[in-house]
Amino acid sequence: MEDQWLKSLITKTPQEGFELAITLSRKGVRYTQPDPEVLKKLRPEYANDPEKLTAASHVIAVNFQTIAAANNYWK
Repeated sequence: MEDQWLKSLITKTPQEGFELAITLSRKGVRYTQPDPEVLKKLRPEYANDPEKLTAASHVIAVNFQTIAAANNYWK
């Protein structure tokens, strides 16, 4: 993993905030399972499972909520 990749939660727009939330979520997965071959092997298992996709969306939503709060909801 790159060192110090997350400089701030502050973004210019909600769209940038949402994209950061996705990045945070993906980085979390990569920190949890750093082996790219294992990730590749597991992808078909979760890519077609609605419950697992909903869980992934939930993680993104929680990250977006955190970023929105850090940005004072872009007021």
